[in-house]
Amino acid sequence: HKDGASLPPMPPANQSFVQKHWQKLSALGIWAVLVAAFIWYVNSSGKGLTGAVLDAIYFIQGSAWGPLIYIVIYALRPLTFFSAALLTISGGFLFGPLWGIVYTVIGANASAMVAYTIGRYFGQGVLDADESGGLVQQYATRMRNNSFETVLIMRFIFLPYDLVNYLGGFLRINWRAFLLATVLGSIPGTISFVLLGASASPQDIEKLFLTGELPSLDVRVLLASVVMFVLSLLLSRYFKRREGASVTTADADPAA
Repeated sequence: HKDGASLPPMPPANQSFVQKHWQKLSALGIWAVLVAAFIWYVNSSGKGLTGAVLDAIYFIQGSAWGPLIYIVIYALRPLTFFSAALLTISGGFLFGPLWGIVYTVIGANASAMVAYTIGRYFGQGVLDADESGGLVQQYATRMRNNSFETVLIMRFIFLPYDLVNYLGGFLRINWRAFLLATVLGSIPGTISFVLLGASASPQDIEKLFLTGELPSLDVRVLLASVVMFVLSLLLSRYFKRREGASVTTADADPAA
């Protein structure tokens, strides 16, 4: 080199997947160990995970810090893959229809961003390494280009909540579009489940957690839930048509 400056070291060629992503694999292993240890701990207490969460609900019910504790538990929920539906129903039981919706929307979207961030960390560099323009890479690119519509549709058709969150981060969907679509797309389902919980008695909640039996519904709650569900389906159909039209237009554009 003429000016005597040293060149930066070149990364080793032909690295294996483990060599390239050992930090992520280590973090994934630590996460798995912590989750397994937590599950073992709650199971060794004789109550199980659902029993431990039920105890937390009773604690929240009698605490002035209940709303904050509920939101924190909801935000950390994706780390344990505990059911979002159960916590949402519990929000209605604990705080009633109005504040139950408010606190659950906050907690649910916080949990979505936690899972999104984790997915984004583990997905960084994985798809980008595929320079062949394969099917997965092409689909990921299309999802990024239509981030808002894609996430909104997945919310409205009730795909598993955590799956959408982790997938959105892994594919590096724009976080602003992801958050906005999550807020709007999760509202119908949130209202339905919160209203269900708001009409439940303590005995209903215990049955729900211990046996999986849903609370009994009164007519008003049933009608509201049906309206929210039908609304979500109609919105899903609308955005599917819109996305299909945009894809057709893009395919017809020679510059695409």
